[in-house]
Amino acid sequence: MPDGVLEARDRLDVAPPTFGGTLRRIRDDRGVSREKLAFAAGVSASYIAHLESGEREHPTRSVVDALLRYLDRVGRLPADDRRHLFELAGLAVTEVPTVDELRAGIGPAMRRGLSLHEPNPAGFFDARWNLLAVNGPAAALCPGLAEGGNMLHWMFGDPQARRALPDWDRVTALSVANLRGRIGRPGEAAWAGALLAELSRYQEFRRLWSTGAISYGGDLPRLRFHAAAAPRELEFQVYEVDSGVHPGWIRFFLGLRSG
Repeated sequence: MPDGVLEARDRLDVAPPTFGGTLRRIRDDRGVSREKLAFAAGVSASYIAHLESGEREHPTRSVVDALLRYLDRVGRLPADDRRHLFELAGLAVTEVPTVDELRAGIGPAMRRGLSLHEPNPAGFFDARWNLLAVNGPAAALCPGLAEGGNMLHWMFGDPQARRALPDWDRVTALSVANLRGRIGRPGEAAWAGALLAELSRYQEFRRLWSTGAISYGGDLPRLRFHAAAAPRELEFQVYEVDSGVHPGWIRFFLGLRSG
């Protein structure tokens, strides 16, 4: 047998993580007794024991929230651990982050990565179409749209958008259809009302929304831009960025010259 490979009888048990096992590890790391955690969360110590043993596998969101609030007060709970516990409990993380919180999650390494894509435009945006970070070529494509701004507001409310996008009608129709598809996903409706109320000030948005068109972005279009330099046609690739802090919120885009 190769060096470093254990005999089957000597191997430690390796099993998928569970909510109860992970909760016990975090509790033990902080030196918190079951009784103290139970009192702080408003449940019984026997209930905590059942969770940790796996006899109770699916606590409610309110219970998980209460457990994590107390454990975080005792010792800061990393965002990855918090997300992992929610997912092990079969619950999605539903907090709606602000644009500033999401931009803060675009760290120096991610921003350096944007510069490596130059001269191709690249950047990050969120589920509400807020622009979080872009490189220089991407900023040049959208005059008047700064980091932190909303791409839908720019398209419908800034005259520069019509000049920058020769296919403005097609782009806006697809964008609204994508927005409707996005809102239909579980947990997304929490932020939808406020954004729709903002966008309803634009008559053209109201018209496109009324068509009921839906798209999930499977066929990304070639987009033409009237940039400061020569007009460009780009093919866009979009990827979801898995974030421990804000899962499901951040997307990366990259524009490549077509043809």
